[in-house]
Order: sequence, then structure tokens, then C-alpha cells
Amino acid sequence: MAPGGTNSQMRRDLVGISSDLKWSSVELLRIADRLEAAGNSADAHAIHRMIQVFQGGEERLTLIADLVRSEALGSSSEERFYVEL
Repeated sequence: MAPGGTNSQMRRDLVGISSDLKWSSVELLRIADRLEAAGNSADAHAIHRMIQVFQGGEERLTLIADLVRSEALGSSSEERFYVEL
């Protein structure tokens, strides 16, 4: 996003990044399943941990995007940003 962009553009960017994380998690899950089937459970478990990190980041970005939207609508609520994930 270019500096000085609008809140709606920032929100679209955040939602887009969140979506990228979600689909990356889906692809990583497929890879982890193949590794597990091939007997490489250590690497499969490592990928599962990565997926958990990605999912946490996805949830956090969604919350931030919602915060940006609520601020654009005039209802600032920072509590939503600091939700314990």
C-alpha cells in the first residue's frame, strides 16, 4: 500500500494478506499429510506448527482489518486489536 492510502485500501490489503496466509496453510497441510504418509512425522509436525503460526497471524490480521474498518466508521475500539489469540 502506498503511504497515505485510505482506510478502505488498508483494510483490503490486510484482508488480502490474511487470505494468503489461509491458503498457504491449506497447501502446507497437504504437504504435511504427504510427509506423514511417507513416514516423515518430524517434518510433518514442524509444518503443523508453522500452520498454527499462520492461522494465528490470519486471525490477528482479520482483527486489525476490522479495527481499521470500525475506525473508518467512527467507532474506535482498540480492545478488539489486543485480543489474546
